[in-house]
Amino acid sequence: MSAHYSIGAAAALFTPLTVGSVVCTAQAAKATPEQAVDALNGVFGVHPGARAVHAKGVVLNGEFRPAASAAAVSTAPHLQKTTTPVTVRFSDFAGIPDIPDTEGLARPHGLAIKFHLPDGRDTDIVAHSFNGFPVATTTELRDLFFALAKSGASAPKPTPLDLFLESHPIAKAFLTAPKPEPESFATLPYFGVNSFKFTNAAGVAVYGRYQILPAAGTIYLPPDQAEKVGPDYLAGEIRRRVAGGPVTFRLVLQFAKPGDRIDDPSVAWPDDRPTVELGTLAITSVAADSDAEERSLLFLPGALTEGIEPSDPMIQDRTAAYHVSFQRRNQ
Repeated sequence: MSAHYSIGAAAALFTPLTVGSVVCTAQAAKATPEQAVDALNGVFGVHPGARAVHAKGVVLNGEFRPAASAAAVSTAPHLQKTTTPVTVRFSDFAGIPDIPDTEGLARPHGLAIKFHLPDGRDTDIVAHSFNGFPVATTTELRDLFFALAKSGASAPKPTPLDLFLESHPIAKAFLTAPKPEPESFATLPYFGVNSFKFTNAAGVAVYGRYQILPAAGTIYLPPDQAEKVGPDYLAGEIRRRVAGGPVTFRLVLQFAKPGDRIDDPSVAWPDDRPTVELGTLAITSVAADSDAEERSLLFLPGALTEGIEPSDPMIQDRTAAYHVSFQRRNQ
């Protein structure tokens, strides 16, 4: 099994990890942003002009309309009464720009949203189609991808990946979790990886994670249909779907309860945690030049606005790594 293939089975790789399972990497030197990107390139290769991860995508436009309940959660401008224009990008997981949508490495799929605020600033949400993350820290993520890159078919057993997964059972569970083919980018739920602190006008703060839920429902292709779709079916399907009318999602915030980990993205919160409606995302058109926007767009987990603050140190780490990737692909 090649490293390329093993992450394909594993590209479902993003779910909960407890502090107790963070053993061997706790003593590792903290990953730099450059090392994080190098680790991704070690698995997917370097593709000039492409992102280090989620390299294949499609850009669309739309608007976000906040729910009446949103302003009670945060003073963020896009959560008040005004509709906010947005740019969104759906993507496949791997840092391979021509990966077939049907490969395991294409999943989990990504959804990034850029809210264009009235004062000219932007704020972003970066999410993917799996509720969880494989590891607790950016350093562990670097080590996981280094292990994948060194665990090809010729690697002696136990491979570096075998050893990593032995001490990281949640990463192993994530890698082996089934990831069926979606009917559409529009029929997948998406989940924010990290937690944020939301503060309202009265100064009351809550901690939460984003969920972006499809109005069309969660729909996967039956196995016989999944075998017949083309390598680029998802971009074609979303283009046709949007041409027929707005594609809508509900933006929901899942609240943490006392005792829930807000600084560890590998620990998913139970489904019984309360949620609140933040608003409706309506995607209305494909970008006039999706390829050009692909190159110029940078979505950042740490691109925040007043009323929303990071509560997980990985947010700053991811943001720094995204900057490195952006600089390299624009050299």
